Amino acid sequence: MEALLNFAQPLDSELLDRCINAVYTGTPADRDQAQRVLTQLQERINSEDASAALNWFRVDLLLEQGSNVHTKFYALQILDACIKYRWRTLPREQCDGIKNFIVNLVIRLSSDEALLRGNKLFISKLNLILVQVIKQEWPHNWPSFISDVVNASKANETLCENNMAILKILSEEVFDFSKDEMTSAKAKRLKESFNQDFQLIYQLCDFIMDRSEKPSLLAVTLQTLLRFLNWIPLGYIFETGLVKRLVFKFLPVPQF
Repeated sequence: MEALLNFAQPLDSELLDRCINAVYTGTPADRDQAQRVLTQLQERINSEDASAALNWFRVDLLLEQGSNVHTKFYALQILDACIKYRWRTLPREQCDGIKNFIVNLVIRLSSDEALLRGNKLFISKLNLILVQVIKQEWPHNWPSFISDVVNASKANETLCENNMAILKILSEEVFDFSKDEMTSAKAKRLKESFNQDFQLIYQLCDFIMDRSEKPSLLAVTLQTLLRFLNWIPLGYIFETGLVKRLVFKFLPVPQF
């Protein structure tokens, strides 16, 4: 297991799998050794140059080609820490590569009903990772984020369902938890961007409530709207058909 700490050699993904498996299925001694090595590995990655560390610890290959679900979650943990704390130290091309990889992986897994239901926990973690990227990139490096989400959502109900979950998480991160997670200037910028683009989000919610008959999509849309009520302009509540639709279409249905 100690060989995992040798950055002079390529990462041995099979050894990493065995080490992580030992944490869950090994003897007490093996578990202790494996946990110590994995903790040291994470600390070593965090102390190295971020770009070089990610080039060595290939999260993309572990997620795409690996079969060990515990290894995948460990890889996401490494990536999450890098995005949160070291994003600005990465070269722009590497930031773009990470963003595009996560976006494409989320789209692929959430565009198919069977994949979405079968990988629920993994996709939930990917959504959290994507929200961390959005908080770093939007709006300055990703001004089309909201329009991208809205346009993609109208083409696929399963993808739309996951996109609504992402918007819900992002709203919570920006308006509910931003005090402890980001600087006041960054929080202010994200709140302004949310407000500027909210018309597109509202139009998507209205589109879903008007046309969709998929219960799970309607449920997550209503949950997301509930999170929005704390900060959206009152005109969207009282000067549109939202209240009427909620009262007459959804309130009588026990499921909602």
